[in-house]
Amino acid sequence: MKGLLQRVRGARVEVDGEIVGAIDQGLLVLVAVEPADTPQSADKLLHKLLNYRVFSDDEGKMNLSLKDVEGGLLLVSQFTLAADTKSGLRPSFTTAAPPALGAALFDHLLLQAQQSHGKVASGRFGADMQVHLVNDGPVTFLLQT
Repeated sequence: MKGLLQRVRGARVEVDGEIVGAIDQGLLVLVAVEPADTPQSADKLLHKLLNYRVFSDDEGKMNLSLKDVEGGLLLVSQFTLAADTKSGLRPSFTTAAPPALGAALFDHLLLQAQQSHGKVASGRFGADMQVHLVNDGPVTFLLQT
Protein backbone atom coordinates (compact mmCIF):
# COMPACT_ATOMS: atom_id res chain seq x y z
CA MET A 1 0.00 0.00 0.00
CA LYS A 2 1.29 3.44 -0.85
CA GLY A 3 0.44 6.73 0.79
CA LEU A 4 1.64 10.00 -0.68
CA LEU A 5 1.32 12.34 2.28
CA GLN A 6 1.37 16.08 1.98
CA ARG A 7 1.52 18.39 4.97
CA VAL A 8 -1.18 20.95 4.34
CA ARG A 9 -2.55 24.14 5.82
CA GLY A 10 -5.91 23.07 4.44
CA ALA A 11 -7.37 20.71 1.84
CA ARG A 12 -10.70 19.68 0.39
CA VAL A 13 -12.11 17.22 -2.11
CA GLU A 14 -15.01 18.00 -4.42
CA VAL A 15 -17.18 15.64 -6.45
CA ASP A 16 -19.58 17.21 -8.96
CA GLY A 17 -19.05 20.62 -7.33
CA GLU A 18 -19.92 19.33 -3.84
CA ILE A 19 -17.34 19.27 -1.04
CA VAL A 20 -17.21 15.66 0.19
CA GLY A 21 -14.25 15.99 2.55
CA ALA A 22 -12.21 18.83 4.04
CA ILE A 23 -9.60 19.49 6.71
CA ASP A 24 -7.70 22.45 8.09
CA GLN A 25 -4.04 21.91 9.11
CA GLY A 26 -2.97 18.29 8.77
CA LEU A 27 -2.20 15.66 6.19
CA LEU A 28 -3.70 15.04 2.78
CA VAL A 29 -2.88 11.46 1.82
CA LEU A 30 -3.31 10.01 -1.66
CA VAL A 31 -3.71 6.25 -1.15
CA ALA A 32 -2.94 3.47 -3.65
CA VAL A 33 -3.77 -0.17 -3.05
CA GLU A 34 -1.71 -2.88 -4.72
CA PRO A 35 -2.73 -6.51 -5.34
CA ALA A 36 -0.69 -8.02 -2.47
CA ASP A 37 -2.01 -5.54 0.12
CA THR A 38 -3.98 -6.74 3.16
CA PRO A 39 -5.81 -5.17 6.08
CA GLN A 40 -2.49 -5.41 7.94
CA SER A 41 -0.88 -3.28 5.20
CA ALA A 42 -3.58 -0.66 5.76
CA ASP A 43 -3.10 -0.79 9.54
CA LYS A 44 0.66 -0.33 9.14
CA LEU A 45 0.14 2.65 6.81
CA LEU A 46 -2.30 4.24 9.25
CA HIS A 47 0.16 3.84 12.11
CA LYS A 48 2.79 5.63 10.04
CA LEU A 49 0.38 8.39 8.99
CA LEU A 50 -0.68 9.17 12.54
CA ASN A 51 2.84 9.00 13.99
CA TYR A 52 5.17 10.16 11.20
CA ARG A 53 6.96 13.27 12.41
CA VAL A 54 6.49 15.88 9.68
CA PHE A 55 5.32 18.89 11.70
CA SER A 56 7.74 21.42 13.14
CA ASP A 57 8.45 21.76 16.83
CA ASP A 58 9.34 25.05 18.55
CA GLU A 59 12.88 24.80 17.14
CA GLY A 60 11.68 24.36 13.56
CA LYS A 61 12.61 20.65 13.37
CA MET A 62 10.20 18.02 12.07
CA ASN A 63 9.62 16.30 15.42
CA LEU A 64 5.83 16.36 15.76
CA SER A 65 3.28 13.91 14.40
CA LEU A 66 -0.28 14.40 13.23
CA LYS A 67 -1.41 13.18 16.65
CA ASP A 68 0.86 15.68 18.39
CA VAL A 69 -0.57 18.67 16.50
CA GLU A 70 -4.13 17.26 16.53
CA GLY A 71 -4.34 17.88 12.79
CA GLY A 72 -6.84 16.64 10.27
CA LEU A 73 -6.38 13.59 8.05
CA LEU A 74 -7.87 13.66 4.55
CA LEU A 75 -7.67 10.29 2.75
CA VAL A 76 -8.13 10.19 -1.03
CA SER A 77 -8.00 7.00 -3.07
CA GLN A 78 -5.74 7.28 -6.10
CA PHE A 79 -5.06 4.10 -8.06
CA THR A 80 -2.75 5.96 -10.47
CA LEU A 81 -0.17 6.17 -7.68
CA ALA A 82 0.28 2.40 -8.07
CA ALA A 83 1.04 2.69 -11.80
CA ASP A 84 4.07 1.04 -13.35
CA THR A 85 5.96 3.86 -15.07
CA LYS A 86 9.31 2.14 -15.58
CA SER A 87 9.09 1.77 -19.32
CA GLY A 88 7.38 3.42 -22.26
CA LEU A 89 5.44 6.64 -22.35
CA ARG A 90 2.12 5.39 -21.04
CA PRO A 91 1.51 4.14 -17.49
CA SER A 92 0.44 0.56 -16.88
CA PHE A 93 -2.09 -0.09 -14.12
CA THR A 94 -1.49 -3.83 -13.79
CA THR A 95 0.28 -3.04 -10.52
CA ALA A 96 -2.87 -1.50 -9.00
CA ALA A 97 -5.33 -3.64 -7.04
CA PRO A 98 -8.61 -4.61 -8.69
CA PRO A 99 -11.38 -2.12 -7.79
CA ALA A 100 -13.13 -4.44 -5.32
CA LEU A 101 -9.95 -5.04 -3.32
CA GLY A 102 -8.99 -1.37 -3.56
CA ALA A 103 -12.38 -0.26 -2.24
CA ALA A 104 -12.37 -2.81 0.59
CA LEU A 105 -8.90 -1.87 1.81
CA PHE A 106 -9.48 1.87 1.41
CA ASP A 107 -12.70 1.52 3.43
CA HIS A 108 -10.78 -0.48 6.07
CA LEU A 109 -8.13 2.25 6.28
CA LEU A 110 -10.79 4.95 6.54
CA LEU A 111 -12.76 3.13 9.26
CA GLN A 112 -9.64 2.45 11.32
CA ALA A 113 -8.57 6.09 10.94
CA GLN A 114 -11.99 7.31 12.08
CA GLN A 115 -11.81 5.06 15.14
CA SER A 116 -8.26 6.14 16.07
CA HIS A 117 -8.20 9.83 15.20
CA GLY A 118 -10.80 12.52 15.75
CA LYS A 119 -10.42 14.58 12.59
CA VAL A 120 -10.76 12.35 9.52
CA ALA A 121 -12.30 13.10 6.14
CA SER A 122 -12.12 11.39 2.77
CA GLY A 123 -12.76 11.65 -0.90
CA ARG A 124 -15.12 9.22 -2.64
CA PHE A 125 -13.63 5.96 -3.91
CA GLY A 126 -13.77 5.66 -7.69
CA ALA A 127 -15.21 9.14 -8.22
CA ASP A 128 -13.83 11.87 -10.46
CA MET A 129 -12.52 14.14 -7.71
CA GLN A 130 -11.05 17.61 -7.66
CA VAL A 131 -8.51 17.98 -4.86
CA HIS A 132 -7.66 21.44 -3.57
CA LEU A 133 -4.79 21.96 -1.15
CA VAL A 134 -2.31 24.38 0.27
CA ASN A 135 0.85 22.32 0.67
CA ASP A 136 2.73 23.55 3.73
CA GLY A 137 6.46 23.68 3.10
CA PRO A 138 6.08 22.04 0.65
CA VAL A 139 6.42 18.79 2.59
CA THR A 140 5.62 15.58 0.71
CA PHE A 141 6.63 11.97 1.46
CA LEU A 142 5.87 8.63 -0.19
CA LEU A 143 5.20 5.95 2.43
CA GLN A 144 5.01 2.29 1.45
CA THR A 145 4.02 -0.77 3.46
